[in-house]
Amino acid sequence: MITTNKPAFIQESKLFCKHIGMNPKEIPFPQKVLSPAELQNKREEYEEILSVVSFFGEKILHHLKGTPLLLSVSNDTGFILHMMGDETIKKTINQLGISSGVQFTEASMGTNVVNMALKYNQSPIQLIGDDHYHEYLHDSACYAVAFHYTDVNDLLGSLVIMTAKEFQNPMLLTMLATTVDSIERELLLRKQNRKLNILNQIIMDNTRNGIILTNRDGEIITFNQYAELFTGKSKEDMLGTKVQDLASMGEYIYEVIQNGKTFEDVQMTFEQSSTEDRLVCLFDAYPLYDEKKQLLGAFGQFRSITERVRAEERYNYLANHDDLTKLPNRRYYMDKVTQLIQHTQAADHQVAIVCLDLDRFKIINDTLGHSSGDLILIMVASRLQDILGPGEFVARMGGDEFMFVFSHISSEEQVLDRVKAILHIFNIPYNLNGYEFHLTASAGISFYPKDGDNLENLMITADTAMYSAKNRGLNMYALYSPDMNVSTREKMALESSLRKAIENNEFRLYYQPQVDIRSGEIKGVEALVRWQHPTKGLIPPNDFIPIAEETGLITQIDRWVLRTACMQNKKWQDQGLPPFRVSVNLSSQEFLDDALVDVVKTVLHETGLEPKYLDLEITETMTMNVNHAIPMLRNLHSLGIQISMDDFGTGYSSLNYLKNFSIDRLKIDQSFVRDIGNGSNGTNIVSIIIAIAHSMNLEVVAEGVEEKEQLRFLQIQKCDEVQGYYFSPPLPGEEFDKSFLDLISRMKKLY
Repeated sequence: MITTNKPAFIQESKLFCKHIGMNPKEIPFPQKVLSPAELQNKREEYEEILSVVSFFGEKILHHLKGTPLLLSVSNDTGFILHMMGDETIKKTINQLGISSGVQFTEASMGTNVVNMALKYNQSPIQLIGDDHYHEYLHDSACYAVAFHYTDVNDLLGSLVIMTAKEFQNPMLLTMLATTVDSIERELLLRKQNRKLNILNQIIMDNTRNGIILTNRDGEIITFNQYAELFTGKSKEDMLGTKVQDLASMGEYIYEVIQNGKTFEDVQMTFEQSSTEDRLVCLFDAYPLYDEKKQLLGAFGQFRSITERVRAEERYNYLANHDDLTKLPNRRYYMDKVTQLIQHTQAADHQVAIVCLDLDRFKIINDTLGHSSGDLILIMVASRLQDILGPGEFVARMGGDEFMFVFSHISSEEQVLDRVKAILHIFNIPYNLNGYEFHLTASAGISFYPKDGDNLENLMITADTAMYSAKNRGLNMYALYSPDMNVSTREKMALESSLRKAIENNEFRLYYQPQVDIRSGEIKGVEALVRWQHPTKGLIPPNDFIPIAEETGLITQIDRWVLRTACMQNKKWQDQGLPPFRVSVNLSSQEFLDDALVDVVKTVLHETGLEPKYLDLEITETMTMNVNHAIPMLRNLHSLGIQISMDDFGTGYSSLNYLKNFSIDRLKIDQSFVRDIGNGSNGTNIVSIIIAIAHSMNLEVVAEGVEEKEQLRFLQIQKCDEVQGYYFSPPLPGEEFDKSFLDLISRMKKLY
């Protein structure tokens, strides 16, 4: 199938292949393959070119050592003359009929980089995956650049890099183009050396090489404009001076005159004081003789390889740094810390490893998207970088996980103080697109050599400690101890049991009343899921919901809760209990599922519950992606159900968007209710939330009411409903049935 979002020349080629009847599922066969004798003749014609290309090709393979690459050279008619590099790739494509001597044309081999590089020979070409016409190349990434005799723009052939699609990198094309530029320069220089008299060549200032010529006494007699550029010295100042007075290359040229030595490819660096740039060159020097073999003087030249060196440096940087945050990456961290530990072994010092992981970061990615999540990671990385002290560095290990190393430490307390300071930076909110994000992080700490004798073991123990800290709550840290391994195994066992729990129907629903603050009557109940483990007993949601979210099992649990709660409410109504709504909590994964509206509609139909008696509870965090939240809430509300926003005041909601959400009520988080009357800001926050809700014609439910004083304050503030242990803890469905009348009577008295 030919897609339509490819560059024009790729589209044209693939359409051509389709038009001539090529089958993309078949492996094509070349129309022309050189015999061994013909291939040998072609190679002899290209002997010098292949020599130059092979030299620079080896440089590419050396600099990209560790990355599986195959480098191929074709002539100007598309015949492959030489292959070098990864033997596995070479063997694979040989089995597919691609080897030296094969001719690549569009008509025989389909859409390919060899043919396209020759056809569009002024531009680098890349074909990634299904850019190729034939499917057998869809797992590969291919890059090609044509090379010429640049003085006459005579097309000579193409240089091709082939690798697996997973190793695609735009830097490969940049490096290939830079290498071809170097090849063309080298070929041009050799061609000129063959055609021109050496003396005519070196006095021309239009060459891109720096040229210095001396007489037999070592005095400089030619100093071209590129020599001026590289050395920063003017021609007027240098002519007539002794070459040995010229730094760097002057010593080499003087050695040529004195002892007849020659020098090739001596790398030199020139700092440009005016621009603070640096030029990197390869320097050659050799003696010049007349026809009688008498010394005439010395010739020195230096050609710039600055772009190539910069490309290498850029590649090395990318290989050791995270492309998103610019922090050191896992590879750099492993190398650096391993060296540090080896040094520490000799010095008998301690090293601390700290694993830091952002708490609930998945919610941001799920609701706002990965691009916004990436912006948050960049801001976090910047703060972490700014807080580093001497002997410390931080790396991004992947996702939202970062690793620190602290060397030259004198005590555990010193490390604990540093970790506390790191966690403190999360007290300042992050601003993004009008939202304030109050992020937290969890940190685990391990020490060398106490907690591990090598880096791998230290990273495992630090990671174990981090998960232990995460289980204690948000923004916590923990020192590694061996008993944490037991907790890790228990978590893995719990995950395995959780999968079976869904099949074995081990979940139970508990119901907590929501009471009308004016009359004391039950207006609704919130359905709260519990896990009745066969051996561990009743497991609260805080112990298994995070695991369910990590493993993706939360959606199955959500739908079981929705169906069970609706069935239970309908059953109560059929038994003669006064009708009231049942509230069901949605996870972010379920809310983001476009099928949610159909799921709710189906459950209501199958259980027979009227829509007005179902209330879906969402959190502020779920509404951050307003482009999804607004239509989803509108579609849910159109079913006739009710919608509440839970934990209001603790998330990321923007009041600018709140008025656009199709919701019926706000639920004040219990952390604010708990602070009522104790002199904190909780009292003011509760009053503000009630005022905001009523100004938008929304009802308000206060969660976590446990004391009579809290109830009285909420009555004065005209809160609509309350929920909490003051009236009743969550009750199993059957107990709620049996004790309903007693529950009503008791709540009337408490009211």
